[in-house]
Amino acid sequence: MANFYTEHPELRFHLNNPLMERICELKERSYRDKDEYDYAPQDYADAIDSYDKVLEITGEITGEVIAANAEGVDEEGPHCANGRVEYASGTKANLDAMVKAGLNGMTMPRRFGGLNFPITPYTMCAEIVAQADAGFGNIWSLQDCIETLYEFGNEDQHSRFIPRICAGETMSMDLTEPDAGSDLQSVMLKATYDEANNCWRLNGVKRFITNGDAHLHLVLARSEEGTHDGRGLSMFIYDKNDGGVDVRRIENKLGIHGSPTCELVYKNAKAELCGERKLGLIKYVMALMNGARLGIAAQSVGLSQAAYNEALAYAKDRKQFGKAIIEFPAVYDMLATIKAKLDAGRALLYQTSRYVDIYKALDDIARERKLTPEERQEQKRYAKLADSFTPLAKGMNSEYANQNAYDCIQVHGGSGFMMEYACQRIYRDARITSIYEGTTQLQTVAAIRYVTNGSYAATLHEYELIPCAPEFEGYMNRIKDMTRKLEACTNAVKEAQNQELLDFVARRLYEMAAVCVMSHLLLQDATKAPELFAQSLNVYVNYAESEVEKHFNFIRKFNAEELAAYRK
Repeated sequence: MANFYTEHPELRFHLNNPLMERICELKERSYRDKDEYDYAPQDYADAIDSYDKVLEITGEITGEVIAANAEGVDEEGPHCANGRVEYASGTKANLDAMVKAGLNGMTMPRRFGGLNFPITPYTMCAEIVAQADAGFGNIWSLQDCIETLYEFGNEDQHSRFIPRICAGETMSMDLTEPDAGSDLQSVMLKATYDEANNCWRLNGVKRFITNGDAHLHLVLARSEEGTHDGRGLSMFIYDKNDGGVDVRRIENKLGIHGSPTCELVYKNAKAELCGERKLGLIKYVMALMNGARLGIAAQSVGLSQAAYNEALAYAKDRKQFGKAIIEFPAVYDMLATIKAKLDAGRALLYQTSRYVDIYKALDDIARERKLTPEERQEQKRYAKLADSFTPLAKGMNSEYANQNAYDCIQVHGGSGFMMEYACQRIYRDARITSIYEGTTQLQTVAAIRYVTNGSYAATLHEYELIPCAPEFEGYMNRIKDMTRKLEACTNAVKEAQNQELLDFVARRLYEMAAVCVMSHLLLQDATKAPELFAQSLNVYVNYAESEVEKHFNFIRKFNAEELAAYRK
């Protein structure tokens, strides 16, 4: 029987990272739930065993049910009739299997019916689901919108809404509009307060809403009359049971066909405020988007794993000129590079998720009691790391997913262009990952301040102090040289004091920082588990070195006067 968790020992390796002990201690509040819930862990070993068992269940469902339904769902897709969405038959079966297994509300406290999982094992589940069917992954993983409601909603909202998500209801986040895509401060969906009924009313149109006919929606709307920027926006909760929102149409997309991307019409829809007025974009959507970006990073890694699986299997089976094509250097070069990018991107994904886990757990504890000075310092450190690593994880993994899916088709040759092979679906599904929840260009905008203020360099220098296996010291020296080139380029651009120049080369600086980080993380992983990661370390450092050198040469030889040629 196929199991998308146990088949990949790299996942169990990341689950057993030493930082998980601190994460579990914080998330479980020193394991206080064990006296109230018989399924709560007794200690760290018990917690990890629980995560491992749930991941194994998820791996089995994805391997046996979701993957088996993927091609049928891609062909059938969802349907829209009378303002409502009906999922593809395979999607319904997938949801039924996940709900029956209790895989909803995974990160929510047990008192609401959740599993109280940290973000890291939940993110692993999201990766595994996406490996089977990235489109279904969108529907299932949108349950993590409940994190934002839990963080900013009140106790009454917690008690009414969170148990429903834990029981298997679906969610969506309704942000974009026809004239407000990346520029969310231009959102104009109108929210007006209904004095007579003591509620808010929403009117307008939302577009490109993933899973737009969900049970519960988090909606960004303009609550302040006469405003035109982000300060006039608030976050609202819309319950489908109250009516007032119709699905005008489902978009006809290139990929992720199982996930209904909807245009929604709000007609005096009843809603309630989540958190405080005017903080919808400034505070709440930023938190929502960071969670979503980590989710797309996980989806991207899942797609990269799927691409590698398909390419490897085909290369072993396909024979040309009297031998399997995997024996040809041109082919095994592509396969090795796919695997190296997969391992590097996965290392970045779970380093990021662990950073998120620690700061979010401390944030949650702060709602119960005052943090100690040491805890406040820890919270501040990991919040900054999470904020700086999230755009790297999302941007780079989504780009790698596209590159790996491309190479997967190339390994298949002419067969890869035929609809009979899964690689074409993976290729189409991967394309959106570098676009939605913030394009790679927007991830660069989010990350570039951490390049220019030296935060990434400081982290890289901290990584240099982590001992590596003696046989890998050569890689450490090469990564240090890559970091020096990053710093030299950063300093040169800063000294020019030209904002347009900085904006122009930001993507190159971003990629230099990212490949340096991933090289270090792979070095750390290979030191602990050379049998899993030594080969990828070798391939990836060669790749990363060439990328750094390419960007280093471009930036070093470029001057501001040349910008005029690019504006035409």
